[in-house]
Amino acid sequence: MPAHSIFASLVAEDRIDDPAFVAALDTACRRLAVDDGAGRRWSRDHGYRGYTSYASLGDLPKRDPDFAELKRRLDRHVAAFAKDCAFDLAGRRLKLDSLWVNILKAGGAHSGHIHPHSVVSGTFYIAVPAGAGGLRFEDPRLAMMMAAPTRIADAPVALRRFVTIDPVPGTLLLWESWLRHEVQPNEGKGERISVSFNYRW
Repeated sequence: MPAHSIFASLVAEDRIDDPAFVAALDTACRRLAVDDGAGRRWSRDHGYRGYTSYASLGDLPKRDPDFAELKRRLDRHVAAFAKDCAFDLAGRRLKLDSLWVNILKAGGAHSGHIHPHSVVSGTFYIAVPAGAGGLRFEDPRLAMMMAAPTRIADAPVALRRFVTIDPVPGTLLLWESWLRHEVQPNEGKGERISVSFNYRW
């Protein structure tokens, strides 16, 4: 009997293969972690193991030309992803809504979550030490599977309950913002540096 794959959840994985650009962003992110006292306080007060500009700096592309260049590149990738998702945008484009830096120290993680009020979310990876852990996506139907048996270990990716993508420096991941995901624990010895973002319609 023929089987049809329905209700697909798209995740795009690409590379920005520009080591000089990645190195410039690395420097910019580390500089922010030193200069952004409000971000350091928020990170400390909320148990974030490392530094994030999530709640402190909402204008990075205006503040720093390296982040402006990242936005320019992301705009192209997000537009292509929107086409892959067959979004009917009624002649409009998705617009960057927020962009923030994450510097996750050894042992740090971020539990499962979604990005409300956005259409497309993503992360660009700048520094990924060995053992840093990946980004794990959860099947959105998981809570409704009731008595379904587990899948075999080598099940096709489209049939797995969880899919983990292990990034390297320069990896760009995009997904629809409702897709639940988690940052697995950084078991490496160095800091994992990334820039996350949301696009809205």
